[in-house]
Amino acid sequence: MQTSTKPLLSVRNLRTSFFQDEGTTKAVDGASFDVSPGKTLGIVGESGCGKSVTAQSILRIVDRPGRIVGGEILLTREDGSQTDLVKLEASGAEMRSIRGGDIGLVFQEPMTSFSPVHTIGAQLVEAVLLHNEVTPKEARRRGIEALRSVGIPKPERRIDEYSFELSGGLRQRAMIAVALSCDPRLLIADEPTTALDVTTQAQILDLLRKIQQERGMAVMLITHNLGVIAEMADDVVVMYLGRVVEQGSVDDIFHDPKHPYTKALLQSIPSIDSAPRVKLPTISGSIPHPFNRPPGCPFHPRCAAFIPGRCDAAEPALKAVGDGRQVSCFLYE
Repeated sequence: MQTSTKPLLSVRNLRTSFFQDEGTTKAVDGASFDVSPGKTLGIVGESGCGKSVTAQSILRIVDRPGRIVGGEILLTREDGSQTDLVKLEASGAEMRSIRGGDIGLVFQEPMTSFSPVHTIGAQLVEAVLLHNEVTPKEARRRGIEALRSVGIPKPERRIDEYSFELSGGLRQRAMIAVALSCDPRLLIADEPTTALDVTTQAQILDLLRKIQQERGMAVMLITHNLGVIAEMADDVVVMYLGRVVEQGSVDDIFHDPKHPYTKALLQSIPSIDSAPRVKLPTISGSIPHPFNRPPGCPFHPRCAAFIPGRCDAAEPALKAVGDGRQVSCFLYE
């Protein structure tokens, strides 16, 4: 097939900024990565590094005063042609057909993403009717099947319930059902296990993996949990302050991390081999305020390998350091 050699989604130098009275916030500052057909791309980083805004930019649902100011988001269509989503009208017919049809989104917090005054079924059926020429009766049948496919018991009854009547795990499953209702080729899961207990988290991840295998769709998994990344992802993108600082296969990232930020993230994970009563390593400081970005490499104020006069003077470019590996650090120039 023609699409097999092309990335399903190719993001190039994406820049999304929020223009406020206090100043301009560069939420995404030149991010580039690819999502391959049928594969899982994990995007990882601390809170505030631009992961969710990247997903919103791809779907063109960035709230004002934010907007995309540069870059390309190339979606490979089923016929092999490519469409730049940045050039489409955000509320136009083509973008609306892609949003939900080609690309589904599992929101970070289903309690606030579902309408509290409409039933789960009303919102599910609306998505089906928007992207398919079917009768309301057929759309409801598909909605029930979607709820059943994500493991919701008694879907014939649940479809007429409101989101606040469901538990956290069932709400998340219902959100996945809405995202999958039109059989998208790419599913963006924005921290799908946030605020869920550990057992429910494992069930949701197993569900995503099972559905991906059955449908052969690609998944873009956004999370700050490296354990989830290790279990789910084929490729990994590490983001910091709106930029990609490292990317590679999941094995390379975990067994041979290059960037000091990636190394620090991995060192802060608890291990069964850790000495008892010894404090876990932490990353000093915190992510800088968007209005007070440091000069040079954005990570240099917190970096253990900081090179004075170099890291605080210029920005390192994302460069290849091996087969499929890229890293943004002066240590490898």
